[in-house]
Amino acid sequence: MMGKTVSDLENIKKRLSALEAKVAQEGYLLTEAQLQALEKVQDKREAHGQIETQHPGYLGSQDTYYVGHIKGVGKMYQQSFVDTYSRVAFAKVYTEKNALVAADMLNDQVLPLHDEQAVPLLRILTDRGSEYSGKKETHAYQLYLELEDIEHTRTKAYSPQTNGICERFHKTMKNEGYDVMFRRKIYSSLEDIQQDIDKWLAFYNRERPHSGWYCYGKTSWETWIASKELVKEKQLDNLFEPSHSQTTLTNSMA
Repeated sequence: MMGKTVSDLENIKKRLSALEAKVAQEGYLLTEAQLQALEKVQDKREAHGQIETQHPGYLGSQDTYYVGHIKGVGKMYQQSFVDTYSRVAFAKVYTEKNALVAADMLNDQVLPLHDEQAVPLLRILTDRGSEYSGKKETHAYQLYLELEDIEHTRTKAYSPQTNGICERFHKTMKNEGYDVMFRRKIYSSLEDIQQDIDKWLAFYNRERPHSGWYCYGKTSWETWIASKELVKEKQLDNLFEPSHSQTTLTNSMA
């Protein structure tokens, strides 16, 4: 019997992807053979440093992206956050890179949506940059996560598990977002840039199809909405309360 071709293997991979998405979103019951096949796929993912995620809010990936030196604005850094299940993305730009802006990103952009959607944010993956790591007693980002009861996982140094999800988002945003924005317009303030970022993100999240593991051709927002029942099922034993620290942090940024 001839071995499987590359095309055959790709088709098998796609079928397994669709099967796993169906299990996650519809509670579909698997046969023993299907379970074994998915376990093999999961083992391969772990071997390549891929990230485990179960539903929206299960794990968010946050990273800092240096956009560049923008005339009239100066150095510009972006705080990025991507939900690893749905690939819903957030971005906010700053003129500095530190723990306070990393926390502000969550407080201003990320937690409000999670609260509105009643989707608790359970844990965050970051690298070991100084904006994300430090003594809990004095580090603004660490304090914020503790206040919001969000678990924090850091990538291991020199390991294959990196913040690849954010890295891919940054590449897409540069090519499809920033490159177009800066060709069309000369900006004079961070606020003007943020307005156009928000417009681009609305398109990215709600109109642009995504090839992520659980999106499978749907938009990120469609994947988020389709999986909200899964969140409720997974969190039946947990009481979720909206964030209480947003006003506090906003005042500290003023």
